[in-house]
Amino acid sequence: MKDIRERAFELAVRIVKVCQFLDEQLGVGGTLGKQLIRSGTSIGANLEEAQAGQSRADLISKNAIALKEARETHYWLRLFF
Repeated sequence: MKDIRERAFELAVRIVKVCQFLDEQLGVGGTLGKQLIRSGTSIGANLEEAQAGQSRADLISKNAIALKEARETHYWLRLFF
C-alpha cells in the first residue's frame, strides 16, 4: 500500500490535470477551479509539513488541516461531477 503522502501527491497531479482540462475545454476554470486546485494540492503540502513538525501538537495540527482540505476537495469535486 502506498504512503498517504504519495497518494496525496498523485491526487494533486490528477486535480491539476482536471483543472487544466476544464479550463481549456469547457472554459469553467474560474473560481470553482481555483478553489479545487487550492484545496486539492494543499492536502499533500500539509502532510509533508506534518512530517517536519516541531512537536507532536504541530504534527497533529498539520494532519488535521490536511483532513479539512480533503473534505473541501471532495465538496468541490462533487460540484463539478
